[in-house]
Amino acid sequence: MFQSFESHADPAQGGPRLAALRDRLVAEGLQGFVVPRADVHQGEYVAARDERLQWLTGFTGSAGFCIVLPGIAGVFIDGRYRVQVKAQVDLDRFTPVPWPEVKPGDWIKEHLAGGEVGFDPWLHTADEIAKIEAALSGSGIGLRACSNMVDAIWADQPAPPLGAAFAHPDELAGETSVAKRHRLAAELRASGHRAAVITLPDSLCWLLNIRGADVPRNPILHGFAVLHDDGRVTLYAEAAKFDDRVRAHLDEHVSLRPPAAFVPGLHTLQGPVRVDRTTAPLAVGRELEEAGIDVAWGDDPCRLPKACKNAGELAGMREAHIRDGAAMVEFLCWLEAQPKGSLTEIDVVRGLEGFRRATNALHDISFDTICGAGPNGAIMHYRVTEGSNRPVQDNEILLVDSGAQYVDGTTDITRTIAIGDPGDEARLCYTRVLQGMIAISRVRFPKGLAGRDLDPLARFALWVEGQDFDHGTGHGVGAFLSVHEGPQRISRISEIPLQPGMILSNEPGYYREGAFGIRLENLIVVGPAVPLGDLRDQYSFETLTFVPFDRRMIKRELLSLAERSWLDRYHAEVEEKLAPRLSKEAREWLKAACAPL
Repeated sequence: MFQSFESHADPAQGGPRLAALRDRLVAEGLQGFVVPRADVHQGEYVAARDERLQWLTGFTGSAGFCIVLPGIAGVFIDGRYRVQVKAQVDLDRFTPVPWPEVKPGDWIKEHLAGGEVGFDPWLHTADEIAKIEAALSGSGIGLRACSNMVDAIWADQPAPPLGAAFAHPDELAGETSVAKRHRLAAELRASGHRAAVITLPDSLCWLLNIRGADVPRNPILHGFAVLHDDGRVTLYAEAAKFDDRVRAHLDEHVSLRPPAAFVPGLHTLQGPVRVDRTTAPLAVGRELEEAGIDVAWGDDPCRLPKACKNAGELAGMREAHIRDGAAMVEFLCWLEAQPKGSLTEIDVVRGLEGFRRATNALHDISFDTICGAGPNGAIMHYRVTEGSNRPVQDNEILLVDSGAQYVDGTTDITRTIAIGDPGDEARLCYTRVLQGMIAISRVRFPKGLAGRDLDPLARFALWVEGQDFDHGTGHGVGAFLSVHEGPQRISRISEIPLQPGMILSNEPGYYREGAFGIRLENLIVVGPAVPLGDLRDQYSFETLTFVPFDRRMIKRELLSLAERSWLDRYHAEVEEKLAPRLSKEAREWLKAACAPL
C-alpha cells in the first residue's frame, strides 16, 4: 500500500530541538533563524532529508515556515492549517502566526530589537528575501546568509534521495524533448539570454521527458539544469539515478554532471543568464553575480509551456480521469454498502486505494488521501494516523480528497458523502459549495482574465450567507507530474492570465471547526468557448473529472434552473462515460446516483 498511517508529528521533541537550535544561534552570533518548509528546489512536497520544519516543530503541513528568535518561535501558517497546527506543535514553545496576514518582516520587528537573523540562501528565493529585507529596512535588524542551522543539529538527518529516473513516452508527452529544447532555446535567443537556470524538478522532468522517484507521490527527479541558447542542456543530478536506457533517452545534447559540479558550472556560463527570482534559490543568483556574470531575472522558460498542456497530454489526462472515475464509483458503491459505524477513516483510505490498484495502472497516489469523518473533515489537509483514526459514524459527513498518478495523467478529486442523515444545516452548506463549483464550471470569460477574477464566483453563494473558505478555489495540476503545479491557479492572489490547455482544480469548500468539513473538487481545463454575443476570444472550462455528487446532500430547492440543468447534464455524462467500465453492482449504483434531479 502506498499510504501509511504512522504519525510524523512529535510535539514532545519540539522543546529540546528548539533549545539546541537557540544554542547554535548564540554560538554563531545570530539572534534568529528562518526555517522554511521548502527544499533547494522550492518544492511543496519534499524528501525526508528536507523535512526541517516538521523535524523542528512537529508541523506536517505542506506550506509554512518557522522564525526562531530568542524569546519566541513563530510557526507561520495559512488558512488551510490553522486547526491542524494547534494539534501538532507544542503550544508552550511555538506560537502559530496567521500568514500571509502577518508578514514575516513585520513580525520580526515586533519581537526583536536588533541584531541579525540567519537564513540558508539555498532554501529561499530572491523575491522572498527581498520582501523581508525591505520590511526590516531602518530597523537595526538585518538578514545574514549562512549555513543551515537545523542541519547542524540534526544528528540523524536522512541521506538525499536516490530514486531511479525513467523515460516518459513521447506519445504521452505530446512533444519530443528535442523539440521542446529547441523551441525554448529560440525563445532565449529572442530575449538576448545565453542560458537559463532551471531549478524546479517538474520543469526539468517536463523539458527532458523523464520522470523520477525522489519525492513521495510526485514522479519527479531532484536536480538542477542549465538550458543553453543552442538547445543543449547540462543536467546536474546523481549518476546513480540513470540507467543505460535513460541515458540513451537523454541523447548526446544532454550532459549529465554530478550535483557538486553545479556551482562551478554556474561560474563558467556566459551571460546574460536567466534566473527566476520567484522559484530559484537566492544562492543561484548570488553565485552568478559574484562570478561577474550578468543575471537576467525572468520566468523559468519551462513553467508556462508546461502549464499549457498539448493535445497528447490532454488525451492522456482525459483517459486517466475516466479510469479513475470508474475506480471512484466502485469505491462509492462499496462504501454505501458497508454497515453504518463499521468503518474507520483508515479502512476508507485502504478501500479506496484498493479500487485504484485494481485498475492495474496505478503508479502511485498523487498525495496522501485526506479522509476526514465528522469534525476531522474541518481539518483541510487532514492526514489520518493510527493515533487520530476515528470511526465513520452514522449521521455525519465524510470528506474524501484523493488522487492518483497514472503514467498518462494525474488526478485529484474530492467528494463529501452523507453517512446516514447529517441534518439540514450540513445540506445547506453543501449545496452552497456545490453552487460555487457549478458557477466555475459554467463560466465563460474573456481572454486575459486571471484566476483572481474568477475566484469570487466560487464564493458568492457562501458570501451571501456570511460564509467563506480559507484556501484558494483551485490550483494547477501537472500531467503525470506534480499534483500542485504553478503558475496557474484560481485564487485571490493569482495574476497569471488563464490560457488554453491549463488544468486547474475547482474546489470550493466550507469548514466548521469541531463539527464538519465540506469540499467538492473536479479538475477542469481551459479551452476556447464557442463565440457568443459581442465578446471575442472567449474561454470556458472543460470538466475532466466524472464522478457523481451525493444527491442526499443537495437541497434541490436552492438550485436555480440553470444549476439543476448543468448538474443533470453532468450526471448523464458521468453515467455514459463510466458505465461500460463498471461491475454490475456499481452500474446499478451509478444509475441511481445519476438520476435527474
